[in-house]
Amino acid sequence: MTFNILIADSLNDEGIKPLREASDIHIVEQTNLSRDQLQDIIPSFQALIVRSQTHVTREVIEKATNLKIIGRAGVGVDNIDVAAATEKGIIVVNAPNGNTNSAAEHTMAMLMALSRKIPQAYHALKNKQWDRKRYIGVEVKNKTLGIIGLGRIGTEVAYRASGQRMNILAYDPYLTKEKAAKMGIEYGSLEDVLRKSDFITVHIPLLNETKHLLNRNAFKKMKAGVQIINCARGGIIDEDALFDAIKNKTVAGAALDVFEEEPFLNHRLLELPEVIATPHLGASTIEAQENVAIDVSQDILRFINGELVRNPVNLPSLDKERIRKVEPYFSLAEKLGEFLIYLTDETVEDVSIEYAGNMIKNEVSPISRKIIKGMLARHLGTHVNEINALYLADKRGIHIHERKTSTKKGFSNLITVEMKTKSATRSVSGTLLDGLGPRIVSVDQYSVDVDPQGHIIVIHHTDQPGVIGKMGSLLAKHHVNIATMQVDRLDIGGDAIMLLKVDKHVEKDVLRELVTLEEIHHVRAIDL
Repeated sequence: MTFNILIADSLNDEGIKPLREASDIHIVEQTNLSRDQLQDIIPSFQALIVRSQTHVTREVIEKATNLKIIGRAGVGVDNIDVAAATEKGIIVVNAPNGNTNSAAEHTMAMLMALSRKIPQAYHALKNKQWDRKRYIGVEVKNKTLGIIGLGRIGTEVAYRASGQRMNILAYDPYLTKEKAAKMGIEYGSLEDVLRKSDFITVHIPLLNETKHLLNRNAFKKMKAGVQIINCARGGIIDEDALFDAIKNKTVAGAALDVFEEEPFLNHRLLELPEVIATPHLGASTIEAQENVAIDVSQDILRFINGELVRNPVNLPSLDKERIRKVEPYFSLAEKLGEFLIYLTDETVEDVSIEYAGNMIKNEVSPISRKIIKGMLARHLGTHVNEINALYLADKRGIHIHERKTSTKKGFSNLITVEMKTKSATRSVSGTLLDGLGPRIVSVDQYSVDVDPQGHIIVIHHTDQPGVIGKMGSLLAKHHVNIATMQVDRLDIGGDAIMLLKVDKHVEKDVLRELVTLEEIHHVRAIDL
């Protein structure tokens, strides 16, 4: 049987050579298809390969009656409706490692060009200006490079910068002091990186929590004369705030490869002589384009041959009977993981998952993967999925423990997730209630009953009269409406907890104001 593959975006020819050389494969290369044209021809293909230009929407997937696998020759899958593919049993694979070296090298090239003002000097020389004094730069030797995000690319940048005899100070939510010591770099908090670095480079995904991570507040904390590099994702830096920081001399220069809106042509940042920029070239090398095409081609060949793919983005179809039994718990599991990770800013070291009651009869590993995915997604975004969640946790030194107990603990089914950091142990338990669906029924040692979705404020406080009134008045002042409230205490007048469901995201300024109330010890805003 011939396996038909549609290549809808331009790919490196050497990269798809493995597919060309395979038997029983028919390749059609048809690029620049309109949405309607793609929907018309997709029923004829078992595999589809794209880069970033072609959008594989739910409508396309619904028309793809024979499609088995989608390959993205690159890292991000924003142009693919992964949920729709998963629902239809279509595997999505990508190429997360193919451009690592290219992106790391481009970061180093931008750092060196920035420090020595090479683009500015070249531009002056092309305009017949010979002005050596104007383009005096700085050496990078013995300077501190702050790296925000120590994944694949951040790690490669750290190794290269160490070769330039720079001092490396890194922050990553999953970096531990022990791992940093093994790498020969300094472990630091985000605050440390902002305050101590001579150069700062970011290598993190763009998420709600990382959008405008480098904002006006962050620039105020930096050393005067710091230089900024962003070859990761546009939107991590507040571009207007960066402009002002350069104008007021807090930032001496910036090297930017990515922007909040692309093409980036008319922003006033480009008018500043302290800024150098490239048009999103981090992965634009012959080798990177070849590598991502090879990685996707080989994964598609593995799939055709019945082997495990190496870079899956979604969960392939499971046995129908097993999936029927555990699928109802998926949403609860992911929400428990999401909720728990919001309770700490420290590095997670251990996660223990306990299944109680009737759940001991089921294959629970898919549920555990959902829990870990929920925990990691806060910092890793769409890079983490059900298949790679346990692998990514292991790479970050997080130990996962799983156990079952027949003890029902008052519920016919109960999942308890416990998280350990250096200084604390936190836990959350959840269940499925007939007619109500997923519920959080305990947080640490406190009993609650909360629907795990929407906006939740967790408040630790002293059990005293008037606390709820003060808290309610303060939230009302900021137009935060309380939908539901859960309160529990250990002892009269002792420690207590409030879980508030509210109608909108609560800003950090409001949370800081809540903590100023004498009876309130700690506050967390959770968005599920």
